[in-house]
Amino acid sequence: SLEVSGNVQIEIINENLWRILTMKITTILSGVIASVAMLFGASAMAQDCEEIVLGSAISLTGKYATNGVHAKNGYEYAVTRIAENGSVKVGDKCYNFRVIYYDDESKGDRGATLAERLINQDKVQYMLGPYSSGLTKAIAPVTEKYRIPMVEAEGASRSLFNQGYRYLFAVLSTSEQYLASAIALAAEKAEETGKAVTDVKVAIAVENDPFSLDIRAGVKEDAEKLGMQIVVDEQLPRDLSDMSAILTKVKLIKPDVLVVSGHSKGAATAVRQIDEQNVQVPMIAMTHCEAADVVGNFGDAANDILCSTQWAETLTYEDPIFGTAAQYEQGFKAAYPEYADKTVPYQTAQASAAVYVFKDAFERAGSLDKEAVRDAISATDLATFYGQIKFSEAGNNIAKPMVLRQIQDGAYNVVAPSAFASHPVNWPRN
Repeated sequence: SLEVSGNVQIEIINENLWRILTMKITTILSGVIASVAMLFGASAMAQDCEEIVLGSAISLTGKYATNGVHAKNGYEYAVTRIAENGSVKVGDKCYNFRVIYYDDESKGDRGATLAERLINQDKVQYMLGPYSSGLTKAIAPVTEKYRIPMVEAEGASRSLFNQGYRYLFAVLSTSEQYLASAIALAAEKAEETGKAVTDVKVAIAVENDPFSLDIRAGVKEDAEKLGMQIVVDEQLPRDLSDMSAILTKVKLIKPDVLVVSGHSKGAATAVRQIDEQNVQVPMIAMTHCEAADVVGNFGDAANDILCSTQWAETLTYEDPIFGTAAQYEQGFKAAYPEYADKTVPYQTAQASAAVYVFKDAFERAGSLDKEAVRDAISATDLATFYGQIKFSEAGNNIAKPMVLRQIQDGAYNVVAPSAFASHPVNWPRN
């Protein structure tokens, strides 16, 4: 009887084990089947979305390559985020963006040729802008000729917006606004210390390109309105690699404010040589600090320099695709780890905003017709992580202010205008 009992017990145990194993196998298979179903479902959804092809001639080599790459990365990040967040809905159809890029080598004539190629050979009907005002100036006549809507993020010269262009739209503030806050700040500091604003001396050193010349014009205009003295007014050398002669003059004249604009290469040269020549100016303001990574490249030498910016991750802007400005920065750094230890350049953020403008315009137009899309872009009034975007009749963004950041112990902190400031300004610069 014990033997029979033992056999019965063994059979019962084996049966229970079999049931447990069967249940586990069934659970695992169900999970695998569900995963496969989700995978194929996702693939099917992706396949259901057709493509909208955008084109861009962008500087991947040459003197503007640093910012050209920043802009391209911003475009690509936006393409991915939009695809992950419902894609582009036009009527009852779904679309994802794809961008065709060509390297304009930082040359205007090549940029214009490549724009023709994108339109005539690749049949692109919608364009994203190149990097820099000069390149945008070269390409805009081509897009106008073929009536191709172009949303650009990197050409800020106000000379772009007095040509009567109908198909050119820029998400960024125009260049004469870039360093206006620095002049206003210098006036404030003079008054605080009992110095007459008319005794404030300003030195200007800029590249000979449309963007930088606009900055010069804006700074001069604001300084002269306040009665300040322009004591140095020089153009940087063509290759932007040596401004030592200008800085020698600055040391002799001892201005209260030094303004520099020469894109990324000019910013790097300025910070390096100001340190090498021990140039002491109470206030130094320049463009393209983040893009040139002056903190990473020059460390403490960059401290207390004022940097104009179109956007900062601390601002309270927000949208449903990218989230807040801070979330944009976090998401972008996760997608592009090479930026992990850097401040995300505003050139990247505004490039993403340009793609978002296209999404919004296609959806409001309800059509792929380029004229309908152009009209929808013209009527844009869009809240984004980058700021409000609304275009004037001339095509420039009239809804977003510039801000001024100061490098403080290696961090970029907003110091002006006061409505956006997260930190007080360190002044005078040590």
